[in-house]
Amino acid sequence: MDYEALLKRGKKELPEIASHEERFNIPKVKGHVQGNKTIIGNFMQIASALGRKPEHVLKFVLKELATPGEFKKSFVIFGTKLSASKINDKITQYADTFVICKECGKPDTKLTKETNIYYLRCQACGAKHTINSKI
Repeated sequence: MDYEALLKRGKKELPEIASHEERFNIPKVKGHVQGNKTIIGNFMQIASALGRKPEHVLKFVLKELATPGEFKKSFVIFGTKLSASKINDKITQYADTFVICKECGKPDTKLTKETNIYYLRCQACGAKHTINSKI
């Protein structure tokens, strides 16, 4: 058999991909509204999945949502009623700005700060970018 025939036969015998799951998944917020406050129970897990300090993630989310908030033990308490979708949108925006490499699109990055400027260095492709954010 020639190469082309072997290649076609090999492709035909490959199994169908059962599921296509990405390596980098940001957990969705889990919380509830209590009075006029929103309490999130898995914020530390989200920050851990992003590979960033919870304080930095919270600072960004609070600024973007223009709401007060704080850590209480392992919970985050926002000072207003917020929908989970709004919070998830801001966390996704954070990941796009502070986690995902602009060159290769991978989440394997390190965030460093040098003289009030944040740099995102990709461990996968070696790219280094400045981040235009006033956090």
